[in-house]
Amino acid sequence: MENRQPPSGTREHDRLAEATGRLEDGLHDANPWYQWGPYLAERAWGTVREDYSDSGDAWSYFPHDHARSRAYRWNEDGMAGISDIGHEFCLALALWNGADPILKERMFGLTGPQGNHGEDVKDYWWYLQGLPSHALLQWRYHYPQAEFPYQDLIDENARRGKEDFEYELLDTGVFDDKRFWIVDVTYAKASPTDLLMRIDITNNGPDEATIDVLPTGWFRNTWRADDNGDLPDLALRDGEVVLEHHRLGGYRLQAAVTGEGTEPQAVFCDNETNVPKIFGGEPITAYPKDGINDHVVSGADTVNPDQRGTKMSWRYQLSVPAGETVQLRLRLADAESALREPDWAGTYFDETLADRQRDADEFYAALAPADTDPERMRILTQASAGLIWSKQMYSYDVTRWLDGDPAQPAPPPGHRAGRNTGWRHVDANDILAMPDPWEYPWFAAWDLAFHAVPWAHLDPAFAKYQLVILLREWFQHPNGALPAYEWSFDDVNPPVHALAALRVFIIDGAKDVQFLERVFQKLLLNFTWWLNRQDPDGNNIFGGGFLGLDNISPVDRSHLPPGSKLEQSDGTGWMAYYSSAMLGIAQHLADFDPVYEDMVTKFLEQFALIGEALERSGLYDQEDGFFYDRYTDASGHGSAIKVKSLVGVIPALAAATVSIDDASRAQRLRKRFRRRFRDVEHQNRRSWRIRSDETGQTTVLLSVLNVEQLRKLLGTVFDEDALLSPYGLRSLSKEYTVPYELPNEAGAIIDYEPAESRTDMYGGNSNWRGPIWFPVNYLAIRALVQYGKFFGEETKIPFPTGSDTELTYFEIAQEMAERLIAIWLPDADGRRPVYGGTEVFQTDPAWKDNLQFNEHFHGDNGAGLGATHQTGWTALVIDLLLSPPNDHPH
Repeated sequence: MENRQPPSGTREHDRLAEATGRLEDGLHDANPWYQWGPYLAERAWGTVREDYSDSGDAWSYFPHDHARSRAYRWNEDGMAGISDIGHEFCLALALWNGADPILKERMFGLTGPQGNHGEDVKDYWWYLQGLPSHALLQWRYHYPQAEFPYQDLIDENARRGKEDFEYELLDTGVFDDKRFWIVDVTYAKASPTDLLMRIDITNNGPDEATIDVLPTGWFRNTWRADDNGDLPDLALRDGEVVLEHHRLGGYRLQAAVTGEGTEPQAVFCDNETNVPKIFGGEPITAYPKDGINDHVVSGADTVNPDQRGTKMSWRYQLSVPAGETVQLRLRLADAESALREPDWAGTYFDETLADRQRDADEFYAALAPADTDPERMRILTQASAGLIWSKQMYSYDVTRWLDGDPAQPAPPPGHRAGRNTGWRHVDANDILAMPDPWEYPWFAAWDLAFHAVPWAHLDPAFAKYQLVILLREWFQHPNGALPAYEWSFDDVNPPVHALAALRVFIIDGAKDVQFLERVFQKLLLNFTWWLNRQDPDGNNIFGGGFLGLDNISPVDRSHLPPGSKLEQSDGTGWMAYYSSAMLGIAQHLADFDPVYEDMVTKFLEQFALIGEALERSGLYDQEDGFFYDRYTDASGHGSAIKVKSLVGVIPALAAATVSIDDASRAQRLRKRFRRRFRDVEHQNRRSWRIRSDETGQTTVLLSVLNVEQLRKLLGTVFDEDALLSPYGLRSLSKEYTVPYELPNEAGAIIDYEPAESRTDMYGGNSNWRGPIWFPVNYLAIRALVQYGKFFGEETKIPFPTGSDTELTYFEIAQEMAERLIAIWLPDADGRRPVYGGTEVFQTDPAWKDNLQFNEHFHGDNGAGLGATHQTGWTALVIDLLLSPPNDHPH
């Protein structure tokens, strides 16, 4: 249902309503249930923020091998981790199977240059439960009992080429005979400052096995940057670890004896770089960051005998029979809560976890439609859990990063003149929804807009905050641009912020006009930036470079040869889309304040100008019924890039309906646009179509295509031999199994690649040359809803193309949603398309019901590809489940 808000009457709703949740008023003034959450990244090594190199090679400057020994500057990482909202204290999990050369403290994966298809994580873990308040969080990991094959993964993937599959952890044989540990970590809050942690260790193998389990807490190292002497402290006192920190106060970290009688040992070191190992200099401390690692793995004397420091672990040494489970219990509580005995084996601990599980069941049952079956509920809860676990604390002061810290050596010249130098105003210290906590542990502007839509169903305050925050003065550029993503703030992402704001407003009940107005004012600056910066000829034909679609073109659209020029169908289509979304916002605002009538007129006009520019541009091929980019080389020779891809579909997504049922508004609009409303013959123009019903209400459809052009283009879109897959729209037509080569441009070739990318463009870790991508599929569904609102039930078109079945636009939108949802649903044989031919995922009870939400999906069979935990924009499946296109479409 539309206007669906988090279910009122549930305890989770009460928690979310406890405060406004407007984090920009101050992190520590946020809703108290937000004070602790899953804000810890799963990878901080190899990121831009930790890169102080001269060359800007982030992967090499801070590799995985340094992560256990080298203190981070801006971020922290860990497994199943949480932190306070200021990211001062982190709590996560470490494991040792007795065979590995290092503790398993963080997920392992290949860097961009190491992977034969770009960066790629090589561990298996899932997010199973999550509440938006973080009152319940559940995480699962499969840890091999044999030695983790770090070097084998590196060597074999280095041997493989672009034509080969990626070499995965399952391929190494390390999980043979089911010899692995199933590790479940559950957090449950008794109150905002009283957190219970349960760790279930299950021996899935056929024999008894041993394992060290080390729940680990540490302070983020903020003291070295300023050398201010404000050093926090962890110390063992009376059987519990006491946290002394000037912001956190006196929290306690407690650990219980297991039911089998195993008592944990507290071991301490310092979250300081092992300088002799990393840099060859003098040590800062005898107990550096890797002190616990060296002590556990090799027995080194590298933990503090005084049992204090800035990093510590509760070390459990367990021997677990085959098929058995051992449960560990810990508690992190403020000083006042810690005065109450934890009652480890009694009602306090068990009932708190049971209560939070009931809260989660109640929350999602109230959120979902009444007829939601168990498999769709599984998709809903696990997609929501992934979205919730993907929250991170994002700290990045670009000026400080470029110039260096006062107490540290100055960075090299290449760093100070390198990436993001035009963004010195960026000074972030915020909780953001990340695309993927391992592969993309940093925000991306257009990803974040899509994240906000499913978040609006779970926690509207947080959804609105995500959209507002990038428009604040410490993110948005003074010239109006939005920062694209950490690797290059200067890159240009598609302008989907306005659409996201409109969807969030509607999902939240269409009442928070203040939010909508706040976003609209800042988006006006961004819209003007697009007009001034991305329309070089001033003719409403826009560029923008790769526009998030990475390698979708035979030419690298962000790095053209000198003297050449590219007119982009999708750049212009995105601006038509932007205009229609801004128009939608202006209409809602005008209902509350007539001042915004001018903005309704403004964006009606802007849409018309872009539509007319497209009509004149020649980017639309009348014979093919498709939009193509136009490339002009340095000699002035121009030609269309005649490739049927999502580039040519984007202009058709710019569809909006305008209902003019207010007489005075209709009169003003007719006066301003008398040329466009003049007579019936103009109703078939590309930009405008008009319909009046028997009551006199006028409805205007804004579209850059007329009826016949729309039908012809959709004929390609819904052709199963072209763009339509059983699981959504492909990014490139299947017809290019025979490659396309751009005339007179050597090497400009593109072919249909339904799985991993075979090009190094943009690192090779993403592929828009065939696979199914959720964000553009989602926008296509929203556009079909708009067409349905105008054409109604009487207009039907063939679906799929060439079939005898004809459906309305509403019905096609619903069918498209079902194809996307089917990626995770078991088929008649009980196999989930998302897991393709990986047999253990399909049939083994320990694996098959744990869902991953990938970055993109195979163009023919729906198998998951790319980042394995991209529950950012792929979590749009939540909106498809909770707001079916056929159900009160808006």
